[in-house]
Amino acid sequence: MADGFADRLVRRVQTCGTCACVGIDPDLERLPASLRVGESTDRKTSAGVLEQFSKDVIDAVADRVAVVKLNIAFFEPFRGAGIDAYHESVRHAHDRGLLVIGDIKRSDIGHSSASYAAAHLIGDGPTDDSIPDAVTVNGYLGSDGVAPFVEAANATGRGIFVLVHTSNASAAQLQHLPLGNGNMVVEEVAALVHEWGKSSIGASGFSNIGAVAAPGNLEIARKLRRLMPHGIFLVPGFGAQGRSVEQVAACFDENGKGAIVNASRSVIYAYESSDGGDASWQESVARACDEFVAALASIHENV
Repeated sequence: MADGFADRLVRRVQTCGTCACVGIDPDLERLPASLRVGESTDRKTSAGVLEQFSKDVIDAVADRVAVVKLNIAFFEPFRGAGIDAYHESVRHAHDRGLLVIGDIKRSDIGHSSASYAAAHLIGDGPTDDSIPDAVTVNGYLGSDGVAPFVEAANATGRGIFVLVHTSNASAAQLQHLPLGNGNMVVEEVAALVHEWGKSSIGASGFSNIGAVAAPGNLEIARKLRRLMPHGIFLVPGFGAQGRSVEQVAACFDENGKGAIVNASRSVIYAYESSDGGDASWQESVARACDEFVAALASIHENV
């Protein structure tokens, strides 16, 4: 497949020189004082503040990373205005030359799943710059929940990251359960992702169908890397969740490729612990992004 999402991402990471991805989770109560709207309950006003914060963060990191991840959950409480703010933030990131992952974690079956895929991956077609380059998808409904997203990604040259191994505390309750064949549930999901991605492997050797793969357990991370050799991993948990460079390194292939590493709160809310004051909050975000990029610079030493 020519010039799909995976190929574009690999090129941008190589050009930018970092596998860092900044996650944008705009919590209204944590925004800089200069952006807050007091006790206003007007959804349109609040959504506008989230949009401005997101765009300001994008401007602060645009020259530092190749990709950002926008979490739609923080926009949805503000209904239509929030959804518009999300898409305008996606558009702004594209205007700044960034690739965008929409963190939507959708899945369903039949027409419901197809409708989700149309809303979040197709939009007005491949040239709609308010639509992300890739989205996160919940793989635990199985093939019929994921297939419409795979079809939409392949039709538009976009991509998906299927939830395989997540970073939440209770993930092991389901994902680490042993099966009769000796594998854990997470390994079977990884095998499915590999199959789903075979039809969209690009010139880079990677597929448009990737995986969200948390690196907390080194043995599992290495197994997942072997099970999904063509999948790009979106790696959560670095920064505020405390994943180490050594843990993250297990998500890369033997050539030090095939993964992007996300940090959200530790970057976008860096001003909360800064001495620079609210007036320089974007500078605090930029410095935290630089520190994030620098922390990942040794990743190849640990592969």
